[in-house]
Amino acid sequence: MCRPHPGWLVAALALSAAVLSARGLYAHLPPELWWSAALGADGSDAAAWVVHYGVLPRIAVSILAGATLALAATIFQQVLRNPLAEPATLGVSAGASLGVTLAALWLPDLPGLGREGAAFAGAGLATLVVLGLAWGKGLAPLTLILAGLIVGLCLGTISAVAALLRHQELQSVFLWSSGMLRQNDWSAAGSLLPRFIVGLALALLLARPLVLLGLDEESGRSLGLPRRGARLAALILAVALSACVVSAVGMIAFVGLAAPAIARLAGARTIRDQLLWAPLVGGELLWLADQLVQSLPFVQEVPTGVGTAVLGAPLLLWLLPRLKGGTVPSRDNAAEVTARARRPWGLVLAGLVLLAALLVPALYLGRGPDGWTWLSGEEAWRLLRWRWPRTGAAAAAGAMLAMAGMLTQRLTANPMASPEVLGISSGAAGGVIALTFLVPAPDGVAQVVAAAMGALAALVAMLGVGRRAAFAPERMLLTGIAASTAFGALVAILMASGDPRMGMLLAWMAGSTYRVGAPEALIALALVAALLPLMPLFSRWLEILPLGEASSRALGIGLGASRLRLLLAAALLTGAATLIVGPLSFVGLMAPHIARMMGLQRPMPQLYGSAVLGALIMVVADWLGQNLLFPYQIPGGLLATLVGGPYFMWQMGRSGQR
Repeated sequence: MCRPHPGWLVAALALSAAVLSARGLYAHLPPELWWSAALGADGSDAAAWVVHYGVLPRIAVSILAGATLALAATIFQQVLRNPLAEPATLGVSAGASLGVTLAALWLPDLPGLGREGAAFAGAGLATLVVLGLAWGKGLAPLTLILAGLIVGLCLGTISAVAALLRHQELQSVFLWSSGMLRQNDWSAAGSLLPRFIVGLALALLLARPLVLLGLDEESGRSLGLPRRGARLAALILAVALSACVVSAVGMIAFVGLAAPAIARLAGARTIRDQLLWAPLVGGELLWLADQLVQSLPFVQEVPTGVGTAVLGAPLLLWLLPRLKGGTVPSRDNAAEVTARARRPWGLVLAGLVLLAALLVPALYLGRGPDGWTWLSGEEAWRLLRWRWPRTGAAAAAGAMLAMAGMLTQRLTANPMASPEVLGISSGAAGGVIALTFLVPAPDGVAQVVAAAMGALAALVAMLGVGRRAAFAPERMLLTGIAASTAFGALVAILMASGDPRMGMLLAWMAGSTYRVGAPEALIALALVAALLPLMPLFSRWLEILPLGEASSRALGIGLGASRLRLLLAAALLTGAATLIVGPLSFVGLMAPHIARMMGLQRPMPQLYGSAVLGALIMVVADWLGQNLLFPYQIPGGLLATLVGGPYFMWQMGRSGQR
């Protein structure tokens, strides 16, 4: 059997894109005039001007932007030793988006700033914060990943709150953030080309250090590599490449993640091969996606980043059967983040006491038309029936998502894994969105049914893809990301359309308890109470699976059966929480890490500690969301990031000083 080669895939993508490009050019000019239009020779013909200053620069920018993002992502994935790393990992995309959002709202006429300057400034500031948090740990991969994720989540939360409050004013930002490649001249292509060439040359010069950075910490030290310096140099290069693309054309989704993975699956094995082939795959992928979205007859303007997700996700799923085995990302320095707590169950109990104490003000203290009030007497009985379902649902959803996150991270041995990666949240949210656009006024029961059907469809698809590979971690992660990306593309199309129904859906998708009633809250609390006593059944698997396949088999663990049961448990927890409060992000991702940083290292203390922390964060966030901007309300899912994020960064800073 011949070995696969990425050249065949690149040629197929390029041929398809070239055919569509030729068709688009033919709509403007006959073929005999293409060369003169490319040279700008016929300045009197309006169609030639459109081709010279619009069509051809857009093709060039799509190829260059895709190639640059793929090159940056290849470096990120090698340096961080994680197949999920991409330009968004270190908060670059979130920082750029926030910079553009704030500039559009408050500095629209500042001379010399512009969208590009705001994006570059935001991306640079986010990167500096991430590097500052990880510096004390020698820029270790796990620390960088966690710092980048939390900074990105916090900055993304601020942007999302602004989007909820000023939705109409930020319409152009939505389009930009989804990747718009429309060009009026050659300036963007002219700025990207030399930057890509220089970046590729520097990356090839760093090929050997990148190979060594892909090794574990001890192997790298034994070979004499100055790891902090080499890692910093590679990260600066990758961040600079990412920021160049973002500042030039906006945020292009999915290319950074998909192109290196597709290149590896297509046969690029060594780091040098990946540095050469991944940019080619990324450039052709974005070129083809851009031509496809321009060919759509039923939508006036679809962001190219959305087209990339729609094209790249199925391509990634098609190539996944080539993936041999399941590679487990390195967890170097995971145990060094903090010392193990002497009395872990005492910490869990203290968290429960704190949660119980906070439930009292969450239920009785709030703002009303007359200011802050403490409920008492008849008023308490009248209002508590409205307040307790929201508080109870927030606590239950936070606990379930935190447990699902812990199970997912232990199952995949990947610190970037979260409940959303499974695709269950996206499936549930997709069902609700479809119902909203198909039924004029759906009731609560219909929404729950639609969300359940969407979650079930996503779970069936995940199990179908992963069954033949014994649910290998990397395959499950990439499958879930592909599904979540396709859903994100749908949301981006709907947001860019300006449909007023998206304003209502945004709140639910951000983690809102607005419509939760007593039946939903009781079901959620009962589910948590039923599942918590069953978690010790998974203890042995959670202890051994992160050690890798060889160790797990040697200790008698059946990989397929154990992974399937953990996956089903995580999917059940995620789906139930999503039905109640929508697809949250922070709690499931970060609560397990916060628990571990507090010293809860063993599986069961970490799992129960994560559940308590998730409930605690969501109760506080939901209460703040109801009262901070009264009578306006902010979804608790958004504020959860701002509640837990600063504490997480404080803990990370403390661990870096030890």
